[in-house]
Amino acid sequence: MGLSKEQIAQRIAKEVKDGYYVNLGIGIPTLVANFVRDDIDVEFQSENGVLGMGPFPFEGEEDPDLINAGKQTITTLPGASFFDSAMSFSMIRGKHVDLTILGAMEVDENGDIANWKIPGKMVKGMGGAMDLVASAENIIVAMMHTNRAGESKLLKKCSLPLTGVKCVKKVVTDLAVLEITEKGFKLLERAPGVSVEAIQNATEGTLLIEGTIPEMKF
Repeated sequence: MGLSKEQIAQRIAKEVKDGYYVNLGIGIPTLVANFVRDDIDVEFQSENGVLGMGPFPFEGEEDPDLINAGKQTITTLPGASFFDSAMSFSMIRGKHVDLTILGAMEVDENGDIANWKIPGKMVKGMGGAMDLVASAENIIVAMMHTNRAGESKLLKKCSLPLTGVKCVKKVVTDLAVLEITEKGFKLLERAPGVSVEAIQNATEGTLLIEGTIPEMKF
């Protein structure tokens, strides 16, 4: 049994360091803000023009004027600021974001990511993904290891239109934590109760296994 989406976000939150400016993509990444340690200072940025996002609001406390890039209601922390898209993307393109956390439809062993379009299906637009992957130096992908048909989403080569090339550094799925290396996906951790064999069977791309693989800790 693999991790829930909340547990994926909880594990990724351990990658967030004190003083980081962090961009959270739509989907699982937005949950990361709920799990960051209280004793560190982190600024969450949303490309629609918010810096200083907090956790999601409790039911009944939502403010419809406060939303993230995925149009979800958010909270803001003391000192938060609001600005237009031009300034937001200047921050992204100027490499002022320390960590970008994105969802994905596919990631391949080269670090390529496809997360914005499935041919033949309606799409609202690419959002800020193209700019984020072109500018960010530290990209972590939060995703399920397989699709609904049970097919691997960690591939030898992405089949969907690419968002970025050789940009992903690490992937956290419901089964494992993996690092992108020149030789493929390096298995760093496995979800509690999930065997290395199960991860191998669910990974189409080259999977590097070195020594004993520890279970994730939260």
